[in-house]
Amino acid sequence: MNYEIITLEEKIVVGISARTNNMSPDMGQIIGGLWNRFFNENVYEEISHKANEKALGIYTDYADDDKGDYTVITACEVREEPKERKDLTVRKIPAGKYAKFVIKGDMVEAVAKCWQEIWEMDLPRTFLYDFEEYQNDEMEEAEIHIYVGLK
Repeated sequence: MNYEIITLEEKIVVGISARTNNMSPDMGQIIGGLWNRFFNENVYEEISHKANEKALGIYTDYADDDKGDYTVITACEVREEPKERKDLTVRKIPAGKYAKFVIKGDMVEAVAKCWQEIWEMDLPRTFLYDFEEYQNDEMEEAEIHIYVGLK
C-alpha cells in the first residue's frame, strides 16, 4: 500500500469521544454511535471556529496493557480552543511525522480495509495519535486521508 511521509503542524480538534478496543464485540457500535451522535445530534453544527469542513476520526490514548483500549474521537479541526466546552472533548494532535494514506471508495469498507493493511505493515508507529480525515461526505465515492503517527 502506497503512502507518503509528511510533517504536520499541530491541530486543535473538538468533538465527542469514547473508549473501546479492537477486540471488543461492540467496537463497531461504539464508533458508529459516535459518528451518529456527531452528525444527527448536531454536535458537528455546534462546533464553532472550524478550520475547514472536514470530519476527523481520531484514535489516541492507547492503553499500555493487554486490553488494548484506546480513545476514539469524532471531531473537526478548529482555529482556536472553545471557551465553553459543554460536553465536548478538546485535544491537540501533535506536530510531527505521519504516514499519509489516501484512499477512495466506500466510506466504511475502504477505511476498514486500509486499517487492516496498516496494522500488517512494519511502520515505526508512535501510537499517540492516528486519524482519518474525511475529504467529502459521499458514502460510495469517499476520499479519506489516513494519518499514522511515526517515531
